Amino acid sequence: MTAVLVPLVVLLPLLGAASALILGRHRRAQMAVSLGVLAAVTVIAAVLLVAVDATGPAVVYIGGWDAPWGITLVVDRLSAIMLVISAIMLLVVLVYSVGQGIADQHRETPVSIFHPSYLILSAGVFNAFIAGDLFNLYVGFEILLSASYVLLTLGGTGERIRAGVTYIIVSLVSSLFFLSAIALIYGATGTVNIAQLSVRLAELPGTVQLMLHLLLLIAFGIKAAVFPLSFWLPDSYPTAPAPVTAVFAGLLTKVGVYAIIRTETVIFTESDVSVLLMVIGGLTMLIGILGALTQADIKRLLSFTLVSHIGYMIFGIAVGSQLGYAATIYYVVHHITVQTTLFLTTGLIERFGGATSINRLAGLLKASPLLGVLFFIPALNLGGIPPFSGFLGKTGLFLAGAEGATRADAWLSWVVIGVGAITSLITLYALTRFWNMAFWRGRSELEGYESVLLGSVLEAPEGATVTATRTTPVLMVVATSALVMLTICLTVFAGPIFDLAGRASADLLDPGAYVSLIFPGGIR
Repeated sequence: MTAVLVPLVVLLPLLGAASALILGRHRRAQMAVSLGVLAAVTVIAAVLLVAVDATGPAVVYIGGWDAPWGITLVVDRLSAIMLVISAIMLLVVLVYSVGQGIADQHRETPVSIFHPSYLILSAGVFNAFIAGDLFNLYVGFEILLSASYVLLTLGGTGERIRAGVTYIIVSLVSSLFFLSAIALIYGATGTVNIAQLSVRLAELPGTVQLMLHLLLLIAFGIKAAVFPLSFWLPDSYPTAPAPVTAVFAGLLTKVGVYAIIRTETVIFTESDVSVLLMVIGGLTMLIGILGALTQADIKRLLSFTLVSHIGYMIFGIAVGSQLGYAATIYYVVHHITVQTTLFLTTGLIERFGGATSINRLAGLLKASPLLGVLFFIPALNLGGIPPFSGFLGKTGLFLAGAEGATRADAWLSWVVIGVGAITSLITLYALTRFWNMAFWRGRSELEGYESVLLGSVLEAPEGATVTATRTTPVLMVVATSALVMLTICLTVFAGPIFDLAGRASADLLDPGAYVSLIFPGGIR
């Protein structure tokens, strides 16, 4: 039964995208299809997680062709965790975008374009998480990237087109590295099946392994936005509509992180680049958060913190222990949720206050206490204030780093732990500074402050005035509030979630079990 459900997480969004495209002139039908599809995928992902955790991973050979000849789909604990959190995020953000679209007559997210593209993006994300070979992983990346090009440039403004061009060029370069690596790996081993590669790559000379390893890391590093390959992100994400930015920030970089985890734990078990990853992790934290300090616009500030906190995940991967991977998985779930929540809240701030810059915002707490709470809680969480999940995840990563600091490079682990602690404090400072300026500061303290309504007052020829106001739809507030509650749940239920992450981590550290799962009779 479980095996039947696995292909549906990709098939349903693709069929939904086709249906939404056919229903292009029927907005309500399109929205119903999109919401129904993602709700169904969320349920399927939850069922898969429960089943996989109880009975073991599920493997599906598409078309009945056994590995390595056919396409293999694999759902283990890590894949199932990523499917569940991704499906939840995509569904909640879709609810948010539906509320925004209804209120704005779909100016920001045209229904005929947005919903098919959004479902195709979802299919690409889900496909990447269950791919059992490198080429299918590449296909998943290309599916989500193709849809992301459309979503990023919705509205066709000059700013979005410029950002889209940068994003497309960087994505194409990343895909070129990835495809080149696949070609070289196939030429050297005769396969792209991940399980088979774990055996065959170990038979190659060390220098060849290292070259192939670094080539894949460059491709995945661009997608994950690690330093120094993260220059494109802060200029690309902030220009998109709020729902699109939230999905990009929350999910797309984590697909790259997921690919790095698979690379390090299954494919290149004999090629050790932990020192390089630790240096990259520390620099990503530090450079990203220093960039955030210079930003007055909350969208760009959050984009830089996004880059910075990818460094924590890279550090956990570099540690390479069971606790390190468990903390990394927990932190990935935390960061997907919190970062998405903050970008959705930013959309509410822009809608309510008319701007996203601290130079133009003031008095929001008095005007909307709920909005203040919706921003304040995830901001504290991202900053690592106890007892929130951000604090728990970072503590797990630091403990894993301390346990692994018994090797010759122990000093480096302690340095990165120190950088991580400083990064967390600076993150908290940057976000609370924005909160104080935008929410706590009175409007009288902002020189030259003008009400948002003043810009919508038009003088009629008869001398009367007409005011145009923008309401904040209930669906947008409900969706954001639901994610804030989910971030709290990650704290309340941190024990069971971390235990699940620990079991997923144990799976990752046993690549032989992964190989036996795909090739029950052994690799010939």
